[in-house]
Amino acid sequence: MTSAPARPPELRDFYENPAVPVASGTPRSVRQARMLATALGPATTGHARTVLDIGCGDGTAAATAAPFLPGHRVIGVDWSQDALRRARTRIPYAVRGELTGGGLPFAPKSADAVLFSEVIEHLVDPDAALDEIRRILRPGGHLMLSTPNLAAWYNRALLLAGVQPVFSEVSLRGIHGRPGREVVGHLRLYTARALREFVAASGFTVVRLEGAPFHGVPRPLRPLDRLACARPQLASILLLHARRT
Repeated sequence: MTSAPARPPELRDFYENPAVPVASGTPRSVRQARMLATALGPATTGHARTVLDIGCGDGTAAATAAPFLPGHRVIGVDWSQDALRRARTRIPYAVRGELTGGGLPFAPKSADAVLFSEVIEHLVDPDAALDEIRRILRPGGHLMLSTPNLAAWYNRALLLAGVQPVFSEVSLRGIHGRPGREVVGHLRLYTARALREFVAASGFTVVRLEGAPFHGVPRPLRPLDRLACARPQLASILLLHARRT
């Protein structure tokens, strides 16, 4: 009697691996939290806003945002059980949910804002993800999305030299043809223009686009990376604020 062949690893298995990074840099999280705090305004008695951190990972972004959002309710959402275990050590509320399949465990128009930090670049179907986010956001609700910039200042130079851009990956098993050591599972990459157009086509009005630095830039180059944030088209990380139409 022969045993059944082993099931090949899936993308879901990759993200359930505790060794895969599920946190992003603090500078990006702080800038994004300040943008959201400005958009929501202060909480008033009996009118706390519900903010969902979708793809919360280990809860770092939500925990960073919480002090900027006093009185508002921040809930982490992820489908990785390992990530949720870590998130619950940092934030009061973290629930399991996915953007595809059965959808998120929230009623239509029940959220005031969504943090979507360093998630969209990992998705097979980003169109369906934004459809689901639009479903749960109230009209006029805020989307705060961040993602690596394919056209970051150093990526432009790397491409000219024939080197694979930072953030792009050709394998889930190793890094090939570009700087870096960690495999994080990036499937989609955006320029500033592409991100604006994609979000607008998904039923949102783009309010603002800013740049943020990348924590993985070598220390001697970090001042230049911070300087590039003044021009989002060149920045390492794109921070987009949009509202549901």
